[in-house]
Amino acid sequence: MEYKDYYKILGVSRTATPEEIKKAYRTLARKFHPDVSKEENAEEKFKEVGEAYEVLRDKEKRAQYDQFGGQFRHGQSFSPPPGWEENVGGFGQGNFSSFFENMFGGMGGMGGGRSDNFFARGEDVNAKITISLEDAFNGANKSIRRPAGASQSGTVNVKIPAGIEPGKKIRLTGQGKAGMSGKPGDLYLEIQIAPHSLYRLEGRDVYLDLPIAPWEAALGAKITAPTLAGKISLNIPAGARSGQKMRLKGRGLPGKTAGDQFVVLQIITPPATTAEAKKFYQEMAEKLPFNPRENI
Repeated sequence: MEYKDYYKILGVSRTATPEEIKKAYRTLARKFHPDVSKEENAEEKFKEVGEAYEVLRDKEKRAQYDQFGGQFRHGQSFSPPPGWEENVGGFGQGNFSSFFENMFGGMGGMGGGRSDNFFARGEDVNAKITISLEDAFNGANKSIRRPAGASQSGTVNVKIPAGIEPGKKIRLTGQGKAGMSGKPGDLYLEIQIAPHSLYRLEGRDVYLDLPIAPWEAALGAKITAPTLAGKISLNIPAGARSGQKMRLKGRGLPGKTAGDQFVVLQIITPPATTAEAKKFYQEMAEKLPFNPRENI
């Protein structure tokens, strides 16, 4: 049986740090991946790289390997330590060499596992996507460019569910980083909602600052107000105050428990830019004596 120099296989020194070993493994695993590699004997080299990493990434296995194999060179004849079994069951899938099985099988190093379980799946990728408040309210189908690190380039279709809140994540299965055995990880898109010109979102509730005229506030009025679901007729009560909130139940973000829309009344005073307007304000001051600061 030939001795395998796992350090040589990964191209690292015997004093390499775990980070250096991991980096070397990833580089070589991509290089020799059977699905993409054009290298000669790529599949065999791919398995060899995975086997080397399986040993050197594990503190205990690495220590055992260094203890019993340090005096050998790559390719030399190697006999397992006395008392270790020559034929070890539990692998039998061609994932490990006989060197590995004799070196670690008798120690239960993998608990009957398989090396490809470790690197079968690629890493997940996290990214952010900004949508409009209308898309969050109604739901939408979006085509977005895949973020760096995803298994493929180009665009991917994303279904935005109606009522999604900022901070929630959408999972796209298999759209993450490519896996070492062909199975990629997932892509997680965190939802961000762009600022809106009319509305602001607080939790699932939608707020709208609605301008009204002084006479609408004083006398009451029936006006048209916008909502995310369309315009509605709104009754302003007589004597309304600036900052007063009117609740429109269930007109916030939809969901199992829908949010509400709050209309915040803002009394806007017409500007006195003409002589006629100034005269009108003067008459109002004389006929309607009113001190808004009398309680201060």
